[in-house]
Formats: sequence, C-alpha cells, structure tokens
Amino acid sequence: MKFDEMFTLPPEGGPLQFQSQAMGGMTQAQFQGIRDHYAIYAQWLARQPAPSMQARREEAEMIFRRVGITFAVYGAKDEDGAGTERLIPFDLIPRIIPAHEWATMEKGLVQRVTALNRFLHDVYHEQEILQAGIIPAEQVLNNSQFRKEMMGVYTPHRVYSHIAGVDIVRAPNDKGEGEYYVLEDNLRVPSGVSYMLEDRKMMMRLFPDLFSSHRVAPVMHYPDLLLETLRASAQPGAPDPTVVVLTPGMYNSAYFEHAFLAQQMGIELVEGQDLFVKDKYVYMRTTRGPKRVDVIYRRVDDDFLDPKVFRPTSTLGTAGLVEAYAAGNVTICNAIGTGVADDKSIYPYVPKMIEFYLGEKPILNNVPTFMCRDKDDLGYVLANLKDLVVKEVHGAGGYGMLVGPASTKAEIEDFRKAVEANPTGYIAQPTLSLSSCPTFVESGIAPRHIDLRPFVLSGKEVQMVPGGLTRVALKEGSLVVNSSQGGGTKDTWILEV
Repeated sequence: MKFDEMFTLPPEGGPLQFQSQAMGGMTQAQFQGIRDHYAIYAQWLARQPAPSMQARREEAEMIFRRVGITFAVYGAKDEDGAGTERLIPFDLIPRIIPAHEWATMEKGLVQRVTALNRFLHDVYHEQEILQAGIIPAEQVLNNSQFRKEMMGVYTPHRVYSHIAGVDIVRAPNDKGEGEYYVLEDNLRVPSGVSYMLEDRKMMMRLFPDLFSSHRVAPVMHYPDLLLETLRASAQPGAPDPTVVVLTPGMYNSAYFEHAFLAQQMGIELVEGQDLFVKDKYVYMRTTRGPKRVDVIYRRVDDDFLDPKVFRPTSTLGTAGLVEAYAAGNVTICNAIGTGVADDKSIYPYVPKMIEFYLGEKPILNNVPTFMCRDKDDLGYVLANLKDLVVKEVHGAGGYGMLVGPASTKAEIEDFRKAVEANPTGYIAQPTLSLSSCPTFVESGIAPRHIDLRPFVLSGKEVQMVPGGLTRVALKEGSLVVNSSQGGGTKDTWILEV
C-alpha cells in the first residue's frame, strides 16, 4: 500500500519506518516523487526525532482527555457493565490539499447541496421530479424518512438541510489519476465538526512552526458562520432571533459536540424538557421566566422530536413542536424530513437532481452504485459479493455494511441471505482503492486509508470553511474510517494560493 496523498509514485521499499532517530528516513528518489504541496512538510517530517513525535502524541491525548473530547460507543460495555466513552484517536500528520483541488471540490459541494435542498422542497411541495419520472415516486413516498407532516410546510429560503456533511473519497479514475468522489450525503444531523476544530487547535499548539511555513486556510471561524446561518434561517418577523441547540442529553455519542458548539456560538444548550409549546409558539424555561425560541439547531432524530406526532414514548423532544413548526413560528435546523434525501437508495439519483434542478453537469461524481431493488443489479451483486461493498440504505456509522474483500465466507453468506430477503434495503458499490496518507502508528509512519467530510452551511447563501474532518482507518488495510469502528481523525490543511 502506498501513500497516494503524498506521493505521485509509490515510495520505494513500502511503508516508511523509523531509521535511527529520524521519523522519515526517505530516500532521495522518494523525495522526487512527493507531490508539490507536501514537499515542505515531508522535508520537515524527515528531520523529526521519533521520541519528540511520540511525546507530542502523548501530550495531545492528555489534553483531549482533560477537555473531555470523547464519544460514546453504543452497545459497548466496560468491565463493570457500564457504557464506554472513548477518545477519538488523533493523528499528528495532517492531510494536505492544494488550493486548486479545493476550489473544484468547493464548487461541486455547493452545487450538490443546492440541488439536494431543491429536491427536498420539491418532494414536499410540487413533486415535479417525481411527475417527470426522474426518480420513482414510490421510492420517495414510501421511504421511511419521508415525513408527510412536512407537505406544504414553508421553510425560509427553501432550505431544509442547513448543515450538511458530505463524505468525500479520493480514488483513481479511469485514467489512473486521483479524483474526488462523493461517497455519501449526510443531511439530517451530521456530526464531526467539533473534531475538525479541535484537531486544528491541537496542531497549532503542538507545531506552531509549521503554520509559519505553510499558508493554511483558517477554519476556526466555523462557529461564527454556523450562528450566522442559523439566525438567517429564522422565520420572517424575527429580527433578533433566539437560537438554541437541542441535544438528546449527555449520554448521546456526540454530546461533546453539542455542548462545544453551543458554547462556541454563545447560545443555550437545551434538552426537550427545557422547552414547551404554548399557542403554537416554542418557549425556553429560564430563571427569568419563559423566553421565546425562534430557531432550534436540533441534534435529535426526527422520531424523537415530538411525542404527539412521532414516537409517543419519547422524552427527548417537545410535545407540540411540529405544530409550531407547521404554523411558521419556529425554524428547525435541519428540517424534519431531510432524511429522504440522504437515504442511500436516493444517492444514485443525485447527479440527475443536479441536471433537473440546476441544468448543470455534476462537478463531483458519485461512486458507481448498484441498486439491489433492480433485478439485474441484484443478480450482479449476489454473484460478486466478495468484491463489493454492500450497505443498508438506512445504515450509518459503519454499521450494516459488508466489505467483501475483508470478509469471511461465513460473513458473506450471512449477508447474502439478508440481501435476498430484502433487496430494496441494500445498495452495493465497487471496493474503491481509497487514497492513503502517512499516519503515525505504533510501528512508525505507515499508510492508512482516509476520507474527508467537509461541512456545507445553507442559509441566505451557501458557504463553508476551507477544510473538513479527515477520518482515518487506523487498522492496517481497513477501509472503514468511522469512529465507532475504531477510526481516528487528522487535521485537514487547505493551502492558500
């Protein structure tokens, strides 16, 4: 496995290892193969003593643990039978992207998220794309994430997914060149942006000299852009809108992020019990009495938002919230019902959405996808399970998927039975040769597969910070980068021109 991100050609001798006290130990030939935007960093890395890098990694872990930058692992138990919280491993070696590559990616992301928001407005209003036969109507209207309660509901600026996290991978195209592909759209309650910000803060603390030798675009203003987006999403008639972050509570896997973002934006972090609805308006309980709420940045899934409408046993939401929303008295970000657009069974149609709504060709391509609901595709998938990645259409977090080349015969056969029993519940994709980046692991510096999750904000305009969360599969050879599956994170450097 080679360092696709750093090298234009495979480095001689395979993975880099410690040589005496030097971190890099690279040959002159290897330096000649380094991509231009990595050249200064690679030379710096080769000069670093191994004990120094190890000490910095230990310092980062200590600080992350002290600050409480953890996530909960559902279903995992410690030796006392309690739920476990883990640090997300942080890698010291950044992922570096040149300005021209980012410029193209940014245009493609803005295009894609704009089309997805147009699609969401359309399916909850005119449904023109369904009438045109671009997407089978039953695939949308019978989707478990389609919320009939949203039919005809007005959303300011026709925006439904105000905060989108789009998963990007870099892999060889037909010409053998590295190309960025969209692997997945996350439009409901995407997480991970707090780790992007904390990773940058840590890198600036540990390696300040590197930022003086690289023109790295800033990302720390993301909370300001997020608050601007949320305030811009308020319903008309709210000149100074009150914004809150709605969390399921401290036992949620992303609670650190909920509290972090509320603190960074200077707004209240609330749970469902802190809110109530009266006369179709939402209020927050405070020590000074009720205070009207105009915008809710919700980190609670649809099913738990309003026990009057969705799950009646839920204690995580607020009774009457949907009625207040439909009346135009509060904005929920992201909107209820956005999940119908990021369902994996809808993903293959996004390029057609872009052409239908924007009259443009997609800037960023999808990964080729087989829909098991299609008889021919199903036959191909079942015949080639050992070579494919198969995913549940409602799956997330790296769960409910089969990575054929890394699975046993028994695992493949179990998955075959599941697909045969419910073909509409699965899609399949070729096993991409994901790009790999130098990563500091126990044995030294070795290649590990990565992806990228940029965060796209949609309010009066679509905007984003230059960067995102690079996730890294720390297990050798693994293609699964999710934190719940043992993945880690890296700082992402977008170089300015």
